[in-house]
Amino acid sequence: MSVRSKGVASYAVVLVVGLAAEFGFREVVGDSSLRQLVMTAAINVLIALSLNIINGMAGQFSIGHAGFVGVGAYTAAVVMANLHQAWPGDVSFPRSLVMVPASVGGGALLAACFGVLVGLPSLRLRGDYLAIVTLGFAEIFRLLIATASVGDGGVLGKLGGQNGYAGPSDQGIPQYSGPFWVFGAVGLALILCHRLKFSGWGRALRALREDEIAAAAVGVDPTRYKVTSFVLAAAGAGVAGGLLATMHDGAPITQPDQFNFQASFDAITMVILGGSGSVSGATLGALFVTFSTKFFEYLQSTPSMQEFRSANSWLDLNALRMVIYAATLIAVMILRPEGVLGEREIWEKKRT
Repeated sequence: MSVRSKGVASYAVVLVVGLAAEFGFREVVGDSSLRQLVMTAAINVLIALSLNIINGMAGQFSIGHAGFVGVGAYTAAVVMANLHQAWPGDVSFPRSLVMVPASVGGGALLAACFGVLVGLPSLRLRGDYLAIVTLGFAEIFRLLIATASVGDGGVLGKLGGQNGYAGPSDQGIPQYSGPFWVFGAVGLALILCHRLKFSGWGRALRALREDEIAAAAVGVDPTRYKVTSFVLAAAGAGVAGGLLATMHDGAPITQPDQFNFQASFDAITMVILGGSGSVSGATLGALFVTFSTKFFEYLQSTPSMQEFRSANSWLDLNALRMVIYAATLIAVMILRPEGVLGEREIWEKKRT
């Protein structure tokens, strides 16, 4: 089978799986909270894959990735809510074929524009200095929305401030993004990231990561590749944010605290745990962080743990959860500093 035929077959598989998930996911998973967890894990995979382009392949240290996710989420929420108000009707799959591309695509486009603005400093900054710039962008975005005066007629004030955005009439954001869009986006992102990594473009990014001067000496343009990597990563984060704001079984409100530093830190953890530069590693890291966090939340809500807490009033279960989580990360970093997979993929043999 030729390379082009394999590519067409891959996209066809993603389409079929997405359609099957759209019409069969609710029957297979009857619990809405479990459906929300699975779809959130899939969106976290998108976030990790997009960040992996910057931190893993290009070697640029970004710690403000939640800012791009937030831009995509708020843009998609505003576009979706206003489109639904202008074109009222049931939240159905046929209507989502118009609603989701318009809203999520708009979020990805605006996030990509911000990716250009944040990517330009990467031409002169590296390491900790670039990390501070990306963190500053994320915090500025979050605080501008959180501290905006609601009801003053301003653009930011219409986003709900600290209470969050729930549509122009506060009736909630229509949840059009079903399993077809979420799982389809993940499948498409996996294919594109894999092809990017093993393409000439991906090799150029890794060359810049290892030695920028040597890469430039053999014809790799640092300006082009660095800025483009930020744009691609920001667009991917915008898609993830748009799906997060409009997905089925999700909260019909978008709040600024969803995109704080903790969200950026979780994204970095996903990439580093799985292995920087590894597509399958970022996927495994995202799944591990999502489900382990939910497992700790479930564990502390069990009756036995509640009885133990009543007998030991000094115990802070939330703090204990974070201690266990942090200890796990430290252990992984000591035993496997390159991550679980390093830069290789899960199907590749380990190099000696």
